[in-house]
Amino acid sequence: MYRVRLWSARNSRWLVHVYDALEKTLIALYPLLSRMGHERLDRVLMLLEKPVKGLLFDSQSCGQCTLTSTGMSCPMNCPKTLRNGPCGGVRADGGCEVKPEMLCVWVSAWEGSRHMREGEQAIQIIQSPVDNRLRGSSSWLRAAKQRLSKNDAV
Repeated sequence: MYRVRLWSARNSRWLVHVYDALEKTLIALYPLLSRMGHERLDRVLMLLEKPVKGLLFDSQSCGQCTLTSTGMSCPMNCPKTLRNGPCGGVRADGGCEVKPEMLCVWVSAWEGSRHMREGEQAIQIIQSPVDNRLRGSSSWLRAAKQRLSKNDAV
């Protein structure tokens, strides 16, 4: 999983396009899909989301995905679960303070963000703390609903 996680950050340029296409598809299908009911739709999407994101990003299914803001590197893989940048203990070689054999998640995130359009600006956006009540729920569904809400407000 670790090697795939690093690969995903290195390939963030095209992975973000895949994510954007998925989000657009969910938004287009949302009126139809919403007839299933939010809870049922959430469970169905998690059947796909959890294994895909688990494989590619070693996602921890927090329900509040920041992959498009963190260079396709899941910050929840940080042993300290830091969502807004590295701790003060990043080693000179980029290794993690807690797990020296692991590259700091935020080193990968910064590298990945450099390959993404708007990535260097997106990684600087302050993320809110994790709401553990959302753990195990679909962040794809949540992102599509938020995008729909923003579009309706405009």
